[in-house]
Formats: sequence, structure tokens, C-alpha cells
Amino acid sequence: MRTPPGPTPVLGGTAELLADADRDGSWVLMVEGTPQSHVDLEDPTHLEFEYVRRMGHVLDLAAPEGQPLDAVHLGGGALTLPRYLAVTRPGSRQRVVEIDAALTDLVREHLPLPRGARVRVRAGDAREALESLRPASADVVVTDVFAGARTPAHFTTVEFAAAVARVLRPGGVAVANVADGPPLRFARSQVATLRQVFAHVCLLAEPGTMRGRRFGNLVAVASDTELPLADLSRACARDPMPARVVDGADLDRFAGKAAPVTDDGAQPSPEPPAGVFGR
Repeated sequence: MRTPPGPTPVLGGTAELLADADRDGSWVLMVEGTPQSHVDLEDPTHLEFEYVRRMGHVLDLAAPEGQPLDAVHLGGGALTLPRYLAVTRPGSRQRVVEIDAALTDLVREHLPLPRGARVRVRAGDAREALESLRPASADVVVTDVFAGARTPAHFTTVEFAAAVARVLRPGGVAVANVADGPPLRFARSQVATLRQVFAHVCLLAEPGTMRGRRFGNLVAVASDTELPLADLSRACARDPMPARVVDGADLDRFAGKAAPVTDDGAQPSPEPPAGVFGR
């Protein structure tokens, strides 16, 4: 790979690729001082960020081991999960939508994809691109969209969840990054929102975040069919920072009286407190 150029202007501000001093061949993508992605070029199966590892567990369990998937990734960053899927499920057809074309150019030039990866990146608004896809054309839809450190409002609504469901095949899985902190109002509303559309929903979260002790990343998983809860629980329990799988009555209690979010009243996800994510 070529030596990264240092701070680079992109649509979202300034991006920089920093070498991971603790792991040879690994890089961190920073945008406006916020870590957006971690990539291990020598081992794309290594997922450094805890919430991304949990998303990886969902992808691992979305189909029998090694079976290729048709995947849609809303939000690209440094293409960490497309790299992971290309290696763990060779032959997977992957469509990525990333609004920041300059960011994608930086990543593609300096962090090459694994050999044989079938990854197509499209520049544009991810929701608009999703709504243009054919119905029942994807096995998984991954949502990890940020403007700065916040998820834009139009990715938080019942209408957006319905657009995801339309693109998924029967038995397909939606997985989304939900960034929130005490008192977790945003995460609770996202559970209520997903339950308006999908029959089966769960959350994956580190216990301290789940209890509202700190700001962090929860992972929402949704499908029209039963989720592999026991296997997800085992996978999350083995992680360096173990996570809980919250479903059923526990998820009912977590959501409480939170109302689903619709397009006409949506707000972006909360701004992280100072000092979170290195900001």
C-alpha cells in the first residue's frame, strides 16, 4: 500500500489514516477526530472495535458457515465489514453506499480490499440508494451511518426500517449500530421503531452501556424470522469485552413506553459527551 497522505479534506471534514501502533498492518480511519473504522490489512477477520465484532457475529450466523451472502452496507467508512465478509464468505456480492466519495477514494487508494472481494461502492445518500434497490434482493442489510459522530435522523425511523425490510429476502437480517448514552432514550426508541416493522428484534450490548452507565454502541438486530439468540449469546460471551443479548421480556422492559420514531418527528442520535471516542 502507498503511505497515507496525512490529514485529507473530505465531505465530512478532515480524514486521516493512522497506523495502529499495537497491531502491525492495521490502520484507524479518523474523521474530525472521531475513530470511524479499524482495518487489519493482514487479517481482515480481526475486528478491533467491540460493536463491529458483535455485528460480525450477526453476519457469521446469518447463514451456514462459508455460504456467500448478498449484503447491503449503508455507510462505508474504511469498509471493515465488507472486507470481513469477503474473507469469511468468499463470493459474497456486496453493495456499499457511502455519501463521502472523497473518503472512499482515500480508503480504496491506501487500504486495498482483499483479493477477489466483490464489493461495489456507490456514492450517495444511503437511504435514497436503499429505496432504489429491488425488493427481496439482499440477505443482510448493515446500517452504520454517521454524519460526524451522530446518526442522521432519516436513518432512525419506521419508514427507514420498512425500506430495509422491503430489500431483505424472507429470513434476511438487519443489523444496525445504535450509539447512545444515559438515559438511553434514543436506543429505547429504536427498539420500538424496529418492532413496528420486524417480528423479531434483539439488542447486543456491553452491560455497562445497557444499564445506562456510559455512552457506547449498542447493536440492534431484526428479522422476520426467529433470531439465533443462543448462538449470539455464546459468541458475545466469548468476546474480550463480553456483551449481553437482550430480547423478549427483557427487551420489553428496556423499551418501556418508548414510542416509534417516524420521519416527521425524527432527530439525529445524541452527540457523544466530550472525551468519548477520543473527541
